[in-house]
Amino acid sequence: MSDAAPLLDLRNLACGYGGQRIVEGLNLQLERGDIGCLLGPSGCGKTTTLRAIAGFEPVHEGEIVLADRTISSAGYTLATEKRHIGMVFQDYALFPHLTVAENVAFGIRKHPEAKRIVEEMLALVHLSALHKRYPHELSGGQQQRVALARALAPEPELLLLDEPFSNLDVELRRRLSHEVREILKSRGTSAILVTHDQEEAFAVSDKVGVFKDGHLQQWDTPFNLYHEPQTPFVASFIGQGYFIRGQSLVAQGVQTELGDIRGQRTCIGSCDAPDGSPVDVLLRPDDIVPAAESPLRARVVGKTFQGASTLYRLELPTGTQLEGLFPSHADHMLGQEVGIAIAADHLVVFPAQGSIATHENINGVRRYSDS
Repeated sequence: MSDAAPLLDLRNLACGYGGQRIVEGLNLQLERGDIGCLLGPSGCGKTTTLRAIAGFEPVHEGEIVLADRTISSAGYTLATEKRHIGMVFQDYALFPHLTVAENVAFGIRKHPEAKRIVEEMLALVHLSALHKRYPHELSGGQQQRVALARALAPEPELLLLDEPFSNLDVELRRRLSHEVREILKSRGTSAILVTHDQEEAFAVSDKVGVFKDGHLQQWDTPFNLYHEPQTPFVASFIGQGYFIRGQSLVAQGVQTELGDIRGQRTCIGSCDAPDGSPVDVLLRPDDIVPAAESPLRARVVGKTFQGASTLYRLELPTGTQLEGLFPSHADHMLGQEVGIAIAADHLVVFPAQGSIATHENINGVRRYSDS
């Protein structure tokens, strides 16, 4: 592990609009060459954080350090144009009266090798043949590439991308997110992406920060966010799944209405709890597998065909619902009873919080009520 200082360091950051604080107590580090993502629902503070890094919003408390230089602190905001930061906006913000090449050259017009840099950038984003076209003659994906090339041309120390794919259709979004990662990695460019789309975040980023109500819940790799969430919110926001109530057991086990579930356990605040303590267990769709001869039975109450697999919503005799991801060659009908087994080698367990509510969040994860 390198001892070099991180490229970007947010230290106890509080920021917002006017006198209103949107983000509080934010600590986050981005290593050189890494791509980070700020992820969360609308109004959680991710865009506010990005705007503070860019210098568009002042800092109320703490500081922002970029390449060992403080660029924002309480009472001090370095001008945006002096930060050596590139921006790719949601609407691309291309100049309609300039050609593709002229748009890319805009930030380096006085550079002695501007022509060479523009040619290099256009080749990088695969638009060399379109250098004389105007923005209105391009597709949305092509406009996105022009905006990326323009932002990269001045060789910024950090690139900020604000919902860069939100105006594109799903398939183009998926393809471009992979392309953008390859382009940034090929140049060793560090970047921060803001999005509410998990698939996009995971496709592009080395580290993802999940926000809730202005607070960073977890800054981690996509793998760890999915398999080792540090809070119930992260567990429910990332991926799909349902919480079920259980009791902790010794030897990495949990007793539930599905029987004793044993496996390597990620215990958040409950590892030292005595045997029999109430816990909530997160079960993902890939933890529930079909097993025709199993004594565990569930009724199919919903299904979504996904090609190679089908996502089933299953109801246990007690009324508890789960989701299971089954191979699609076995087509189960609504109302049909199926046998299931638990294949959860890795358990995510939290201390029990109130009662488990009957409503779901936007990702299909059963959440907690306050009762």
